[in-house]
Amino acid sequence: MELLFSYGTLQYINVQIETYGRKLKGEKDILLGFRLERIEIKDQDVLFKSKEKHHPIAVPSNKSSDRIEGLVFHITKQELIATDNYEVDNYKRIKSKLASGRTCWVYIEHK
Repeated sequence: MELLFSYGTLQYINVQIETYGRKLKGEKDILLGFRLERIEIKDQDVLFKSKEKHHPIAVPSNKSSDRIEGLVFHITKQELIATDNYEVDNYKRIKSKLASGRTCWVYIEHK
């Protein structure tokens, strides 16, 4: 299993069903040293799934006081690949340590 930290549309049940074919269960956690910004989504498939034109995106801030609350999901390697396909090119996947001490995959700003 893989751990995935979500702070945005992957928390929506309709996005989970469309992306994974199932509803995910998540546990609250916090990503430290990042702040949220918003980006415009133009990918029609993502717009169809999320029903939102603007999505949040985690941006490194280098301030330990900055934090993003979200959920940690347990997903399979195949579901991680499905997540890569869902996220647009503005995002990149990295491993990051959360406030709980867990290390998870998280999608952040890709410059």
